[in-house]
Amino acid sequence: MNPADFKILFVCMGNICRSPTAQAVFFQRLAEQDLLHKVKIDSAGTHNFHPDAPPDERSQAHARKRGYDLSHLRARPVVERDFEEFDLLLTMDWDNRALLEERCPAQHLHKIRGFAEFLQTTQAPVIPDPYYGGSQGFEHVLDLIEEASEGLVKFVSQKTQA
Repeated sequence: MNPADFKILFVCMGNICRSPTAQAVFFQRLAEQDLLHKVKIDSAGTHNFHPDAPPDERSQAHARKRGYDLSHLRARPVVERDFEEFDLLLTMDWDNRALLEERCPAQHLHKIRGFAEFLQTTQAPVIPDPYYGGSQGFEHVLDLIEEASEGLVKFVSQKTQA
């Protein structure tokens, strides 16, 4: 595998809260580790509820407090070519995973994993949807995404050195 071709897609339901947050946080982690040239990242939603919309204002505000800029990101749905193009499709919860697995060609099913699998110390099966909750939900999601991003950087570092 050519290291410059490693591609990761973060997936949640509407692509306005968790997956764009994960994209921005992971982008910063890649930059800090000088890995941007080796990895392509994007985010998408299992549903096309918010076509071309910016991330939720609450997601943007909480991310901004921690130094992440989501303002340039725009929502898009998962499309068929994503299953072939990306090496990893990281889902935020079980519903996202089930929906992707239903649509995914059999030869690409191995690419679908849960983003929470990359958590280093926290025991959480999913990255929960903060959309209908309050401020604390968005902070909790950021905590989980930051931690999972650290684990994902380790994984990507190993993959791109192979």
